[in-house]
Amino acid sequence: MIGINGHIAPGFEAVGDAFAAAFEGLPRMGGALAIRVEGRSVVDLWAGSADARIDRPWESDTPSVVFSCSKGLMSILVARLAASGRVDLDSPLAALWPEFGRHGKHEVTVGDALAHRAGVPALSVDLATDDLLDFDRVAALLAAQEPLWKPGEAWAYHALTHGWISGEIVRRASGVAPAAAFREMADLLGADAWLGLPAERAGSAAHLFVGPTLQGLVAQQATQRVSGVIDWGDRAMTLGGALPPTLVGEAEGFNTPAVQAAVIPGAGVVATARAVAAMWSATVAETDGVRLLDDDTVAAATRERTVGAPFFDAPPPWPRWGAGFQLDSEARRYLGPSSFGHDGAGGQVAFADRDSRVGFSFVTNWMEAVDDHRATRIVDALREIVA
Repeated sequence: MIGINGHIAPGFEAVGDAFAAAFEGLPRMGGALAIRVEGRSVVDLWAGSADARIDRPWESDTPSVVFSCSKGLMSILVARLAASGRVDLDSPLAALWPEFGRHGKHEVTVGDALAHRAGVPALSVDLATDDLLDFDRVAALLAAQEPLWKPGEAWAYHALTHGWISGEIVRRASGVAPAAAFREMADLLGADAWLGLPAERAGSAAHLFVGPTLQGLVAQQATQRVSGVIDWGDRAMTLGGALPPTLVGEAEGFNTPAVQAAVIPGAGVVATARAVAAMWSATVAETDGVRLLDDDTVAAATRERTVGAPFFDAPPPWPRWGAGFQLDSEARRYLGPSSFGHDGAGGQVAFADRDSRVGFSFVTNWMEAVDDHRATRIVDALREIVA
């Protein structure tokens, strides 16, 4: 059995058992779990390998790429700007970002854009890795992109482009570059979380491994593609070649220092589980003397804006979205209707719950497909305790 490090408050032992079970049959996996209740740390655990290739263990302060959990953290940042009056979630995005208003996109509201309704889930031009590293270039291409549907009338998951939308909202509304604005928010809590890993932390992030179910899913999707037909779902993940379909390789994508150091707000936050849980906790409870969002702001930002079948054919269950926040649904079950958060590629999950005042983060470097149950079982165990 794998050795589990850290602490568990009395009464939360079942969560620790579920965390330990997540490692079964995965000897190269590493990961961490952090949970706060009413701002107080009740679970802080880590185990396994940060890099099994060189036998580097996962430590208490090991950061990892958290993939689309980044979207939830960026949405907290936007919600803070809404609370201060610098962002109106129901006003056109083009009022902040005039260049985005081309090709009919002038009608897209800030909230709808954050809820995956902007019509630009991917770019029609192929990007190289150098393009991916240039935030301004990708933002300009996104602004010029023609939408795939009349904005506001449908939705599809903006897997990476969501980040340039949220990043431009932050920059235009605050006058501060998104990486610096994110760092300011993290610093309020002393959180080890970065949008662009700094040079002094280069090499500290966990090495990411692609598990067999994710490898199999990507291979299956490749065989199902119709020749000559644009696969917008694939382009949403790869940006036409800037990233591999799995987002990482042995020395590709988010495993490379250049990509980890880049400002990619839709997927590129590098953080510890402890840091992510603290930020989510501070949206619903005073945490280390800090409250990031008040209850009224949370209510406005988590109002349902997207529900139902997406623009691209996909079987149910389908997620529900607020202004960038993933709401509790069959597609991603949190603690209940008062929960909001965001999961991430390969198994990451992070969220808060208003009723129980919970902040939660599960981070792993072993990436499996979307039907992976590791985090789900941990959340289920927590629900039994705090319900």
